[in-house]
Amino acid sequence: MGKVTGFLEYQRETIGTRPVSVRVNDYFEVYQPLPAEKVRVQGARCMDCGVPFCHTGCPVNNIIPDWNDFVYRNRWKEAIRTLHATNNFPEFTGRICPAPCEASCVLGINEPPVAIKLIERSIVDHAWAEGWITPEIAPVKTGKRVAVIGSGPAGMAAAQQLARAGHYVELFEKADRIGGLLRYGIPDFKMEKHHIDRRMEQMAAEGVVFKTKAHVGTDIAIADLRKEFDAVLIAIGAEAPRGLNVPGSDLKGIHYAMDFLPQQNKRNAGDSDIVADATRLAEPILATGKNVVIIGGGDTGADCLGTSHRHKAAKIHQFEIMPMPPADRASTTPWPLWPLKLRSESSHEEGGVRDWSINTTHFSGDEQGNVKKLHAVRVGPPPNFEAIPGSEFTIHADLVLLAMGFTGPRKEGLIESLVAEGMKLDQRGNVASDAAYQTSLPGVFAAGDARRGQSLVVWAIAEGRKAARAIDEHLMGSSDLPA
Repeated sequence: MGKVTGFLEYQRETIGTRPVSVRVNDYFEVYQPLPAEKVRVQGARCMDCGVPFCHTGCPVNNIIPDWNDFVYRNRWKEAIRTLHATNNFPEFTGRICPAPCEASCVLGINEPPVAIKLIERSIVDHAWAEGWITPEIAPVKTGKRVAVIGSGPAGMAAAQQLARAGHYVELFEKADRIGGLLRYGIPDFKMEKHHIDRRMEQMAAEGVVFKTKAHVGTDIAIADLRKEFDAVLIAIGAEAPRGLNVPGSDLKGIHYAMDFLPQQNKRNAGDSDIVADATRLAEPILATGKNVVIIGGGDTGADCLGTSHRHKAAKIHQFEIMPMPPADRASTTPWPLWPLKLRSESSHEEGGVRDWSINTTHFSGDEQGNVKKLHAVRVGPPPNFEAIPGSEFTIHADLVLLAMGFTGPRKEGLIESLVAEGMKLDQRGNVASDAAYQTSLPGVFAAGDARRGQSLVVWAIAEGRKAARAIDEHLMGSSDLPA
């Protein structure tokens, strides 16, 4: 695979970034591509390992050694064909996936792993530039009708696969644009939205019908969809945010991350009405000139950090209750497991203060009910997080962004209606399903974060593909779709 001695001859090189002084003034993608020749060199580092653990490290089971070899040999058409065999949207994963494949790369045992994510992104970007990605229209229509509820990566992947199998597919999205959290959660500086738009054009040509501002369970009765369609797929994600139930948490200026981030994406799209969700929020959220505190140290917190930088916040702190991870792979997560280690994103390069082992105890505000101070204490390790005596502190805060993850799909509307009809939820409040992705209601399926809980974009795509195959088998008795 690649050059036999490539891993001995070449060092890992990955994608570059635009200068911080430039990129914090716009919302264009931070990362810049490598020249094709340098990408070929990175493909040459792929070893002829006996067991390619990257296959199993990748949730969509990408055939990574094969397309690494094709890139090294300058066979880009074969590379994109192999990449698309397992992944509908490699331009999404090549930008925002944390690359569990690299964590399980055999070379990564004692050397920097193969730059798999870089190569994946380079392949698909090259293919788009060359015009090789075109609609794959089903030669025969089945006459079966499938409704997909939710247009995030799981819903998009399922819809595309089902259309290619010859089914009539309608994709329902409650927002005004297709894409789910890819559209209104991921900042443009991580993934510009034209990547979604051109996939929509491909899917529309393949027969997928997009329905926006179509809130199933609120504006559209799920009972009507079940009568009209032969199968229904629930792919609504896990949008219920984890709250912070401490005194003062109801003060003005304390917001969920997913109220803050979508607003900026809508501004970037040219919208004048940028309210994220009129039922919960009636005013814009801006970090400009404010002392911002982000609670949550994960990807969403980093997205809030980068967006606050671009708003020109006065000062930004990002707090995490967990201890600071080690700089290198922890001994508790040996290869090929996903490593516990410190991860920094482009947003952290741009500034701000990160701190760990901090628990917020309460907030205090002014006479107008605006948040002004965050009160916290340093804590010991999990699971107890015991407060360290004498470590209490207070920090000025004009804007607090809660980025502590999600607890599952929203229950109001769609889920409540289906539960009333007999659909079961699992112990964590996610939609329960069998091995064939079918819920306890006949003909109703589930995939993505709605089924498995908060997870990665690559898991969502994998689940969408598997659910599509299961639905195809349910409707036709067998399926030629790859899982």
